[in-house]
Amino acid sequence: MALIWTRRELLAALIALALLAPQARAQNSGVVVYAAASLKDALDDVNAQYQQGGGKAAVISYAASSALAKQIGAGAPADIFISADLDWMDYLDQRHLIAASSRKNILGNTLVLVAPKDSTAHVTIAPGFPLASLLKGGRLAVADPAAVPAGKYAKAALEKLGVWDSVANSLAPTENVRAALLLVSRGETPYGIVYRTDAAAEPRVKIVGTFPADSHPPIIYPAVLIATSKNPEAAKYLAFIESTKAKLAFEKQGFTVLP
Repeated sequence: MALIWTRRELLAALIALALLAPQARAQNSGVVVYAAASLKDALDDVNAQYQQGGGKAAVISYAASSALAKQIGAGAPADIFISADLDWMDYLDQRHLIAASSRKNILGNTLVLVAPKDSTAHVTIAPGFPLASLLKGGRLAVADPAAVPAGKYAKAALEKLGVWDSVANSLAPTENVRAALLLVSRGETPYGIVYRTDAAAEPRVKIVGTFPADSHPPIIYPAVLIATSKNPEAAKYLAFIESTKAKLAFEKQGFTVLP
């Protein structure tokens, strides 16, 4: 995992902190949630249901888990963090920035290969599959494999399948998984690796192959309360994320709800 801040990452974290702080205050004590970009559609639905039940609307900041964790480390005013992998949650835990007793693994996901909607490709993803030749000189859209969970899962899968070296110089790395999805949906890259839930949310792409579950570490989304949170609504909101209503919203978007 990349734990050293680049100047660009530090600047982005400081800008995000400056922009979000007044926004959070303006929400009249609404919970501030930092969530992996892949959760947007599902968590927006959950947030709407929470409001319908009488709760205050949460302020939700979506980005790569790596960027969010670093922003929290820099003092961003988050109440809840939902990561797309265990590593970035561990990053905060090791720095004593989370309420460890509130940490729960809530969701799972699947890694898929996508192409623009008009593609006729059907790819069997197995050891040695010809991904490099499928690109035909184009690039493979993928979240930054050095830090972003979706990219890390993608790299692990390609290495396990023995094709990483053949495509490592043909990547179009992006700041988060939704940005990788966007490249494919616009036809700027012939293929991309994203989560199944992202593919389901974008009508301009199609799934052309699914990565075997044993080709990469399990895709797990942990959620937690931030140690510095003083918002009494935060624990209530986190509990709602695990409710039956929320479960249905997550499953509708293609997530696996973990016990």
